[in-house]
Amino acid sequence: MSKRGRAFAFLALANLFWAGNWVLGRALRDAFDPVSLNFWRWAVAVVALAPFALPGLAAKRELIRRHAGILALLALCGVAVFQSLVYLGLQSTSAVNAVLINCSAPLAILLCAWAIDGERATLRQLAGILVSVAGIFVIVSRGEPARLLQFELHAGDAWILLAMLVWGVYSVLLRRRPAQLGGVHFLFVLSAAGVVLLAPAFAFQVLRAPPRLPTACEALAVLYVGLAASVAAFMLWNRGVAIVGANAAGFTLYLLPAFGTLLALALLGESFAAFHAAGIATIVAGVLLATSAGGAARRG
Repeated sequence: MSKRGRAFAFLALANLFWAGNWVLGRALRDAFDPVSLNFWRWAVAVVALAPFALPGLAAKRELIRRHAGILALLALCGVAVFQSLVYLGLQSTSAVNAVLINCSAPLAILLCAWAIDGERATLRQLAGILVSVAGIFVIVSRGEPARLLQFELHAGDAWILLAMLVWGVYSVLLRRRPAQLGGVHFLFVLSAAGVVLLAPAFAFQVLRAPPRLPTACEALAVLYVGLAASVAAFMLWNRGVAIVGANAAGFTLYLLPAFGTLLALALLGESFAAFHAAGIATIVAGVLLATSAGGAARRG
């Protein structure tokens, strides 16, 4: 296999691992509350990353101290809040719905870039947003427009949509990360900071409802989301992007809903309806319209 072929294989595997996280988040909804599942996910990641990150981290201590504010904010948005909202949404919506709504992330980033950095959208981008929003409405209304007229919104879908906005904020703020802190060190710092930020909410959950001992399958699932979906997927994604570039890699993100849907059908017995197909086609059309040539945002 060529170097470029291996890169796309890495990117596909990263999306497969991420899709597995969404499906397991739905499967574990009765075993863990959202905060506890997120806490254990990143605690596992911290332990796995520590042997690789700690040896060189002391030399970057001053760099981390100078940028502690933005690193803490990135950990809050990208680790603590985003994934907790995803797991919260998966408590009451299907994995199929969730991974399809996840396709709205590029549009959420576009909106957050306008709100935070003043990047003004072009007419093409605005048209893309409107098209994608129409696709989201198709999914959250289950293909029944009357639900929208009655202002009915499935709670789980609403949490996933909010998670997409938080991810948009994280993605825009990511531009402010210290360039000298990359790779394993960056992931370790964000993971460790995320665990610290999640700790008070996790402790409250434990005091409110003492957890039971997880089964072997549940424990293996937590190890998966900590090792495969957090550590391995990140490493594979970075390797692939380094070879083919961010633009080419970005298009592989549409593998996530495809993998997620197939996994949910196979493992959870969920159904795929016509409104899912119509919604995802509309969302993807809007994203492609907004991100196609000539659709670059302008700085205001």
